[in-house]
Amino acid sequence: MSIPANLNLLLAVVAFLGTSRAQNKVATDECERTAGMQVYSNVFVHEETGDLLGYDLAVKREAGSGVDALLYVYEGGESDAGVPLSGQTSNNRLSIQGTWLEHLVEYPSKKKIVQTHFVKIVGALDAAAFRGDLTIEGMGEREQIQLKRVKRIWSCKKWNPSSRK
Repeated sequence: MSIPANLNLLLAVVAFLGTSRAQNKVATDECERTAGMQVYSNVFVHEETGDLLGYDLAVKREAGSGVDALLYVYEGGESDAGVPLSGQTSNNRLSIQGTWLEHLVEYPSKKKIVQTHFVKIVGALDAAAFRGDLTIEGMGEREQIQLKRVKRIWSCKKWNPSSRK
């Protein structure tokens, strides 16, 4: 049985809109989650491909030297929910770690899989920037990163906190 081209196009648009709405829901949830946090970023749009690449790091200082953070990984498009990290800071030295459960879809089978990566970030954190090392187990070597202080994570650039419900 052959499906008419117009129906194929309609199905593709509906699938795209469903994905887009789901991403917007994730973005809105993450905007609220990170609203009171210090955010550092090196996210950019690649000139040739249009891919969204880089990292956002949202940091919340807890009582004493404790720190909770969320890492957002951009590998071509919008990031999923932030990777929860925790650790400590001492004399502007940040040390955090956690586990990233990366949800992927295997093609062509469209089988959903989950990869687990240990994440560790260590470096110097101040009011303007973070400079240090990022290690994501199973994703290559330790990477030196420089993130500048920004108002919001990339996904929340157009988010208006006064419109929260």
